[in-house]
Amino acid sequence: MIKKKGAISMLDFRVYTFLEVCKYMNFTKAAEALHITQPAVSQHIRFIEDYYQTRLFSFQGKKPVLTEAGEYLLHAFSTLSHDQVYLKEQVLAMKNKHPSLIFGATLTIGEYVMPQFLIEHQTHHPDTALTMITANTHELLERISDGEIDFAIVEGYFDKTQYDYLTFSTEPYIAVAGKPPQSGIRPAQLTDLLGEKLLIRETGSGTREILEKCLTSRNLSIHDFAGISEIGNIPALKAMAAAGIGITFLYRSAVEEELKSHTLYDITPEDFSVTHDFTLIWQKGSIFASRYRTLFKEWRH
Repeated sequence: MIKKKGAISMLDFRVYTFLEVCKYMNFTKAAEALHITQPAVSQHIRFIEDYYQTRLFSFQGKKPVLTEAGEYLLHAFSTLSHDQVYLKEQVLAMKNKHPSLIFGATLTIGEYVMPQFLIEHQTHHPDTALTMITANTHELLERISDGEIDFAIVEGYFDKTQYDYLTFSTEPYIAVAGKPPQSGIRPAQLTDLLGEKLLIRETGSGTREILEKCLTSRNLSIHDFAGISEIGNIPALKAMAAAGIGITFLYRSAVEEELKSHTLYDITPEDFSVTHDFTLIWQKGSIFASRYRTLFKEWRH
């Protein structure tokens, strides 16, 4: 369901001009991306404004800012664009007798939660062409808006006014290290861990975002730890923690095997009781919402 440049579109081409302007918030960059002139971009925007009898943008100096009506149309057109791409793929799949399912998952979910669901889905739907793309929450949200994926299962935060969603699961979020606490008792407070080196995911990761929000609520930050190593790979994070290089914070589902084998130990402070939802999200108002809800029920039976 990847959107291809230059593909014939059933949506008015001026709508795509509007979407490109919203993407860059710059008429010149939108013109360059669309390979048209800036006056043509302005003409397309005026056409839509005349049609809906409203202003789409106000201006702060030369910078365009969406009006309330512009925000509304951006959401509506984004949903229509996404559904159009998906609809085309489904019609082609019907013709070829091979239904498709293309979705995204954040790294933790993709690696440690989804495998069993994928096995069950392919067992019950062997003719389905199944594609799962793993990326951080921010990138997956962009891919939904661009029509590149049908839906996503994410751990990070998202704007609940822009997406419809269902809670896939609620997961404990814990601190782990390569050895148990010296006293055999978990630390009483989060501040007791500040003397440790912190192993953390990259910026944009839902796993990191949760920790940063928890720290901020306590007037702390990741920079209050003795040191920081930023690692964009969960197996590497776990291996480094197991080797005693530092501590890390992950979902329990990502470290169940290591906890059982005692290569990692739960050192979550007593005052740090955090859970977070894994959420299945899709473009708000999508005409395919019932399909996503049916799939959700099938996976969560």
